[in-house]
Amino acid sequence: MKTSANANRVWLLCLLAICSITAQAQQYTPADQGSKVQFTIVNHLIFTSTVNGYFKGLKGSIRFDPANLKSAAIDATVDVNTISTGIGKRDRDLLEEKYFNAAKFPVMRIVATTVTATGKPSTYQLTAALTIKGITRTITFPFTAVVSSGALQLTGKFTINRKDFKVGPDNAIDDKLTVTLNVQAKKQ
Repeated sequence: MKTSANANRVWLLCLLAICSITAQAQQYTPADQGSKVQFTIVNHLIFTSTVNGYFKGLKGSIRFDPANLKSAAIDATVDVNTISTGIGKRDRDLLEEKYFNAAKFPVMRIVATTVTATGKPSTYQLTAALTIKGITRTITFPFTAVVSSGALQLTGKFTINRKDFKVGPDNAIDDKLTVTLNVQAKKQ
């Protein structure tokens, strides 16, 4: 009987410790308004030009506490159908099967697997699973996180190879593209 009571106390203390650690990490919701998910790619169709575009429809959840990075979690999506490059015909083409296939894959998703400190103030390293067109690849990139009362701002930049995600069959555009994130999130 005494051993069972001690085991119950240990179990209760462990549960309280886990709840305490989880409670410390702040929960945030990304705000589409004020956030930017931008991309840049070079187009060589007629002459070389840089194409800039963005996605809207940012949704998801973020758990972040600089003092407890092991509890960090990011799970966010953007709506592929919101793509905008400033040229309507190009945007419609990018929604087609050979590019983003928005009818079958309407969202792109990023899910954090680890967040680590870099040693620089407010700067971290994110390793995440990025899913585009149903294909998931691991990406790693630095980002900054600024926590203020009731809000969190995450900024970062990474480069991917579009062919790793089977986006676009032609060689008129570069294989590499750069994604720039500026995410405004509100405390839940």
